[in-house]
Amino acid sequence: MAKLIQKYKQNPKLAQNILADGRISLYLDYYLGYSKQVDTCTGQTKIKHSRKKETLNLYLIQPIRTADDRETNRETLALAEAIRREKEQELKKDIYGYRLKAKSGNFLDYFQSYIDNYTKKDVRVIKQALNRFKDFLAANYPLFQTFIKPSQLNKEMMLNFVEYLKSRSTGEGACGCFKRFKKVIKYAVEHDVLTTNPCAGIVCKVDAQTLRKDILSIGEIQQLIATTYNGQNNNIRRAFIFCLYTGIRFCDVKDLTYGNVDFQNKILKFEQDKTKGHSAASGVVIPLNDGLLSLIKKPVTDHPKEERIFILPSATMCLRALRHWTKRAGIDKHITWHCARHSFAVNILNNGANIKTVASLLGHSGLKHTEKYTRAVDSLKEAAINSLPLLNLKF
Repeated sequence: MAKLIQKYKQNPKLAQNILADGRISLYLDYYLGYSKQVDTCTGQTKIKHSRKKETLNLYLIQPIRTADDRETNRETLALAEAIRREKEQELKKDIYGYRLKAKSGNFLDYFQSYIDNYTKKDVRVIKQALNRFKDFLAANYPLFQTFIKPSQLNKEMMLNFVEYLKSRSTGEGACGCFKRFKKVIKYAVEHDVLTTNPCAGIVCKVDAQTLRKDILSIGEIQQLIATTYNGQNNNIRRAFIFCLYTGIRFCDVKDLTYGNVDFQNKILKFEQDKTKGHSAASGVVIPLNDGLLSLIKKPVTDHPKEERIFILPSATMCLRALRHWTKRAGIDKHITWHCARHSFAVNILNNGANIKTVASLLGHSGLKHTEKYTRAVDSLKEAAINSLPLLNLKF
């Protein structure tokens, strides 16, 4: 049995448990003090000790058969002991006010602390960046999957992380994730948690001008609209069609209220949730034709301005209903709610709208993000030409 590194009065102590498959599971054993309790029957004072265990998800190979097994166990024990020391410092901080030096702490804990205090709207992507990094460590650096010092982050690891992100996400997903990761790294450098920036000079390159999501053609949209079935959620149906004809995001359509609609002038006005407070172009004005107004269903009696137009369930339920609907319509594409926005842009460009008009309707602050739709239009035109029978003329 492997010998654990232990010292007198360590708290927590590094302990072990033999599993059914023969491996040795390592865990921390905390001593949290004691309390005195008086037995009401005998009058005797009993001492109750308080302990807790924390699993490390680290395992020793048993029995040891090769030199590699012995080396792996040695490294695992060293990592477990490093975690134990840091946990001991955290315990001292809680009890005595002792502060753990950030440079020797766990970077994963530091990252989580950054998230806990982050207030901007891209916090979801920052959380995803941390989860992706944890998954990356588990797959490529298993000894660091629960504990890694800031000083152990290096350029080679960051290059490998970028490749991992590209394998997990396509297009802007990988790029956005790494961008937020670098944001935390930069913050750590500025606050002396990191002495150097391991991400310096490393970029996650993607073709931002390529539209990667599937889109619905005008014919497929008509095909979808013509498809109804028993039990279909009419609010989901109306809301998605509304998105197809206005380019609104799901996060915005679910929050639309009757106060956003000027029925007299046939105009929809709202602030984009994604860019509210961060962009001068966050406000969007969309003209409404009679078809769109029929989807809104203006009530006979006045509704409160704060009442929502589309009463939608959770995002998960809406996506599930959409995929069931597209399957019923015989559309073999990976369609999400955001595909409605892309479909809207590509279809109106195909019908002759200029790029500045499309950018304005989508609420883009510039043309950079709108240009990818012109690329999609060009590829659709090329595909349309190539779909014609092959010419095989002889002169």
